[in-house]
Amino acid sequence: MSRLTRRHVLTGTLLAAGAAGSLTLIRTEASAEELTVEAVLYDPDNPVLGNPDGDVTIVEFFDYQCPYCKANHPELTETAAADGNVRLVMKDWPIFGAASVRASQLALGAASLQGYRAANEALMATEGRLDDTHIADALGAAGFDIAALDAAYRENRDTWDGLMRRNSEQAALLGLRGTPAFIIGTTLYPGAMDAPALRGAIAAARG
Repeated sequence: MSRLTRRHVLTGTLLAAGAAGSLTLIRTEASAEELTVEAVLYDPDNPVLGNPDGDVTIVEFFDYQCPYCKANHPELTETAAADGNVRLVMKDWPIFGAASVRASQLALGAASLQGYRAANEALMATEGRLDDTHIADALGAAGFDIAALDAAYRENRDTWDGLMRRNSEQAALLGLRGTPAFIIGTTLYPGAMDAPALRGAIAAARG
């Protein structure tokens, strides 16, 4: 299995696209801290948006209370949709407190009901800090029954809590300091990315 590492690549393979802080994830047998590409990009429990058979995977570590994640989300989803061959993996990483955890729990509950995309979009469209009322209002306006989402999350709690735990562990091993953070192909891009940067990183992953 191929491995992701936290080593900076000090060669010509370091990507120019999003160059500020970009980190190429390379294969090595000598790293004490390592993650497999499969574990990060292809966790079987993680909901997948975009084209599930896409030739390039974009992973985003995000929090529903992160203003940069929310501001960046339309460009991310529009870029993936316009490309048509991008597999988009949203990694719920609730780091801003109890409201973030609650939002992720309900969104993942929606995944159990085949509604993750709509729940994710509704929560990403919120503004500012969240609380239970804001979360319920946003999801209710999107047509969800909060009690049903909560029940679906609790019924599959081991799966969804396990997924969020793995996301957190992966973020720690990758040295992430906050949200958003992207992996495009096998390159890590900390921070928000506008549409041109996303398109450039996608092209570089294909290249």
